[in-house]
Amino acid sequence: MKNLLGIDIGGTKCAVTYGRCEGSTVEIVDKFRFNTTDVEQTLNNLLKTTELVMTHNNLTAENTAAIGISCGGPLDSKQGIILSPPNLPGWDRIEIVKLFQDRFGIPTAIQNDANACALAEWTFGAGVGTQNMVFLTFGTGLGAGLILNGKLYAGTNDNAGEVGHIRLSDYGPVGYGKSGSFEGFCSGGGLRQLAISKAKERLQMGLSVAWCPEGDIEGINAQIVAEAAREGDELALEIYRESAKQLGRGLAFLVDILNPEKIVIGSIYTRCEDLLAPAMNEVLQREALPLANAVCQVVPAALGESIGDYAALSVAAALH
Repeated sequence: MKNLLGIDIGGTKCAVTYGRCEGSTVEIVDKFRFNTTDVEQTLNNLLKTTELVMTHNNLTAENTAAIGISCGGPLDSKQGIILSPPNLPGWDRIEIVKLFQDRFGIPTAIQNDANACALAEWTFGAGVGTQNMVFLTFGTGLGAGLILNGKLYAGTNDNAGEVGHIRLSDYGPVGYGKSGSFEGFCSGGGLRQLAISKAKERLQMGLSVAWCPEGDIEGINAQIVAEAAREGDELALEIYRESAKQLGRGLAFLVDILNPEKIVIGSIYTRCEDLLAPAMNEVLQREALPLANAVCQVVPAALGESIGDYAALSVAAALH
């Protein structure tokens, strides 16, 4: 049994989690959350909250195996430095690993959130037992974490897995600064753009859109469209089919290039597998190499809404 600490740094909230790990199981024993504010105050709160969690649970440098940090990129995982993430203004070259190691005397490591989530699903979730696994976020944006030959693959400078930047079509919703990108079609923001575009077409033709009362397109989001699709709304179903087809195309690239055993997809896919899987599988079967596709399972993430907690803990588990 190993005592691990997980630090999850997000654009709006941060969390410090204490977990007890044994093999591929982890028990979350304690957790504190607080809002992300300015850099200095947030760093101070992270250190103070870590101290609080340790005191509360009788943890010391001697009985705590490792600290894992999960944070949005870009970052340098080898040097342990956060490099100005877009969702964390002012976090410029923050030597976060050194800060924690100096303060607590516990081995510490950091990974970007997609890599940390990949480690989490591989260590504790849907990817347990695999040697080659891809994790796709499919949330606010689309990123991937890659487990290749039984190890996390981060690339030369931590930029491996940025599959959201791949262009799937010359035209389409914008994601990752590129119209028609994988992220444009397969993310919460992308689904919203698709839905707004389709709703506008209908409304300008004088037709009504059930899930867009009084033509209020600003209130549209992926969840509203999913609910309408499940009620049989044809336009909503069409939007999810479009996203699903492009998801299938994107997955075919990953299957052909990486030959994984499993592709684990989080967030929106986990909640909307029923709306996405049929068209996705149809395109994937048509586009991917049959031999590679035959050995690859596409499954929803197993850790659900708690994946952020497990992500940070899995970075710690991988270090020890």
